[in-house]
Amino acid sequence: MDTAARTTPPALTSRHYGAINWLGLQTLVWREIRRFLKVGAQTVFAPLIQTLLFMLVFSLVRQGDWPGTARAYADGLAAGLVMMSILSNAFQNASSSLVIAKVQGNSVDFLMPPLSALELTIAFIVGAAARGLLVGFASLVAVAFLANIMPVNIFAALYYAVVASVIFGAIGLLGGIWADKFDHLAAVTNFIIVPLTFLSGTFYSTSILPEPIRTISHYNPVFSLIDGFRYGFIGHHDAPLWTGAILTGALALALSYASWAMIKSGYRLRS
Repeated sequence: MDTAARTTPPALTSRHYGAINWLGLQTLVWREIRRFLKVGAQTVFAPLIQTLLFMLVFSLVRQGDWPGTARAYADGLAAGLVMMSILSNAFQNASSSLVIAKVQGNSVDFLMPPLSALELTIAFIVGAAARGLLVGFASLVAVAFLANIMPVNIFAALYYAVVASVIFGAIGLLGGIWADKFDHLAAVTNFIIVPLTFLSGTFYSTSILPEPIRTISHYNPVFSLIDGFRYGFIGHHDAPLWTGAILTGALALALSYASWAMIKSGYRLRS
């Protein structure tokens, strides 16, 4: 009797979590980070080459566009290119993760575990932000021999870098949920992300633009991100900083909420 009691396996019980499943959240975050680190030549090194090529070409042909000396233009250009790297890589990480899961049919890997919509949203956005910030830092180091990378206001630079990575991580998450294949994702990149980025003052100061183009360009949310980040490095800005900080912070919250709502609804994820 005693032997039988000792060998009887315990009854299966459900595992209870607190308000947040910290183990699951941490696991998914690390999955997203390791996913892009595993192909670092494609996700980290390749963007550095693109940043350096842009830096070399525009430094040579557009030195007179930035108010002041050619060195000042190079410094402003470097900040814009680093921010562009942050934006594009944060978007690509979140969007590709969802689309690859749909194409390969392994969305169940993150839908079946006991993770809430909020935890999924946080994990995907944190993973995207990690890639954006890592590539941004690597790009900053890569252009160090062509421009001054010492920030004059490190808090402004950090704020806009983090907010930018969250915004485009959330946009990538929304795009990945909506897209069913890579062609859909390419449409978002080509018709939304690239135009917003290239027309935001990445390669120039908007002060050289004539009216009303200058004012119109200031309504581009990417302009506020680049303008604030650039201010953190060279102390020059083309629009009120507090306005840009508030608008971009509110946009990050709004897009994160939209991502949570779409995941919670199961839109194009549970079908």
